[in-house]
Amino acid sequence: MIDRRRMVVLAALGLLALSTGMAVASPPKLKPAAVAPAAPPPAPAEPLPPPKIYLFRGAMGPFFSTGMDRLGEKLTQAGFSADVYEFTLCRLIGNRAIASYKETPAPIVLIGHSMGGLCSIVISEMAAKENIPISLVITIDPAHATGDVPLNVERFINIFLSDSVLGGGDVVAVPGFRGHYASYDLKENARVSHINIEKSDDIHRQILDMVTQLPRIQAQAQAGAVPLRYLVPGDSLVELWDSGMRLPVRRGDTMESIAAANRVPLWSLAQSNSLPENAQLTPGQSIIVPRHLTPPEPAAAMATPTTPSRR
Repeated sequence: MIDRRRMVVLAALGLLALSTGMAVASPPKLKPAAVAPAAPPPAPAEPLPPPKIYLFRGAMGPFFSTGMDRLGEKLTQAGFSADVYEFTLCRLIGNRAIASYKETPAPIVLIGHSMGGLCSIVISEMAAKENIPISLVITIDPAHATGDVPLNVERFINIFLSDSVLGGGDVVAVPGFRGHYASYDLKENARVSHINIEKSDDIHRQILDMVTQLPRIQAQAQAGAVPLRYLVPGDSLVELWDSGMRLPVRRGDTMESIAAANRVPLWSLAQSNSLPENAQLTPGQSIIVPRHLTPPEPAAAMATPTTPSRR
C-alpha cells in the first residue's frame, strides 16, 4: 500500500514538472575554444640592391691616379655600377648621386685618391644634409685639407702616408661618430708613394671583396665598434679591417694565442691596446681585436709598382 502511494506521488510530481517546464535539462555542450590562427612567419629581409660606386681621381688624375681607373675596371668586370670622375666635378657628381638615391635607393660607395679623397668626404657631407646614408667611404692618401667623416657614413677606411706632401690627410671622424672606422698609415713602407699607393693590386682585391659583401656586412651592428688607428710596419701586409671589437681574455690566453685565433698579426693587437707584444694578460680583461670583413689570403702580398720616389 505504501509503495503504491509512493509511486503515485512520484508520477504526479513528474507530470507537474513537465506541465510547468521545470524539467531539468542536460547541461549544454561547450563549444571548443576558437584557436587563433598562427602568425605567418616573418618575411625574409629584402636583399639590398647592388651598390653604386663613385671613384674620384686626384689632381692631374689621368697621369697620377690611373690606379682608380684600374680599380673601376675591376669593379665593373665584377658586375658593379662603377664610374670614375675627376675631383673637379665633385659637387656635380654629388648632386647626381643624391638624386639617383632619392629615385632608386641603393648603397653608395665613395672611393677617392688624393683630392678625390677630399671629394669623397665633401659628397658625404652633402648627403648628410639630405639624410642619406653612405655605406662605405675609402680615401687613399687624401689631401691634408680633407674634412672629418660625418655621422651618416657607416664605414670609413683611410689608407695614407702621414709624411706625404701631396696627400697625407690623417682623416678623423666628427664627435659622436658611431660607424666603423679604420686608419692605416703606410709611411714606413718604402715601396709606397703618393703616386702609386692607389695602384696596389692587393688593396684593389680587398676593396672588391668589401663591395661584394656590402649587403651582408652592412647589417652588422655598429654598437660596440671600436675605431682602429695603425702605423703599419714597413714589412707588413696591408689588411683592411673595418673596425675593432672587444673580447674578454680567458684563462691561458696570451697576446700570441689571441692573434692566432683571430688571424690577425701580433703587432695589430699591440697597437690596438697600447701593450707590448709579450704583455701578460689577466682573465676577464678586455682586449681590442681588429675585425675582418673577409679573411685575408695567407700568401697575399702588397703588389705595388717599383717606383721608389715619394712626391
